[in-house]
Amino acid sequence: MPELSECSGYRYLRDSAYDRETIRHIRRPAIEQVDTFKRYPDAETIKLPTDWTLKEARITPLLQKRRSLRKYENESVSIEELAFMLWASQGITASSGNYTFRTAPSGGALYPIETYFSANHVEDLNPGLYHFDVENFSIDRLTTTDSAEAVAAACLNQKFMAQAAVSFLWSAVIRRSMSKYGNRGMRYILLDAGHICQNLVIAAEATGNGACPIAAFYDDEVNALLGLDPEEETVLYAAAVGKRVAPKKQCSL
Repeated sequence: MPELSECSGYRYLRDSAYDRETIRHIRRPAIEQVDTFKRYPDAETIKLPTDWTLKEARITPLLQKRRSLRKYENESVSIEELAFMLWASQGITASSGNYTFRTAPSGGALYPIETYFSANHVEDLNPGLYHFDVENFSIDRLTTTDSAEAVAAACLNQKFMAQAAVSFLWSAVIRRSMSKYGNRGMRYILLDAGHICQNLVIAAEATGNGACPIAAFYDDEVNALLGLDPEEETVLYAAAVGKRVAPKKQCSL
């Protein structure tokens, strides 16, 4: 609809999309780099403690171990592990009036992000594309064919995605946020996707898996795989998840 497509926030999404025809010829602006860390050399420095005794610090090893993982065992994740990762990323935790609240925050409790996934090696689940029905905590099967190779190809031919047990794909129903917040809503949409992905990668660690967030993909190719109308809903983010490769045993002489 024209009122959405004419917004600067929407145009940003379309103007920054990748496709196979133009990706090799994109002219990136010559923006000078800056240091990774910001410092205040004249300020008083106060060292923070690291020997936490807080009960909540049990999350520490999950955060410490988190790394982008691109090599996976040829092993399935269980349906219980998948369910936990879906709940951790976007599960409903409470409700108030007409609002529901989830494990990840969302501007105005509008939740514009939809979760899809490509199942490759999931126990008791046929390969294919699925949609996460948050309201009913269930999944909708969208295709009856193995989609792992097609998803990897649409994600700039990143081969490791075809080896993952499951690849998550997050889209935005754009007007859910922008109908209330206008162009500012685009910021909230992008923040929402980041919150959700971070929950997912921590949940992957908690279930003995590893994850790799992915932002490089041919936008409309992924949209087409999921049957999305890019004028209304478009993929923003992805993540591959699989079992960690077991460390090789050392031979003792």
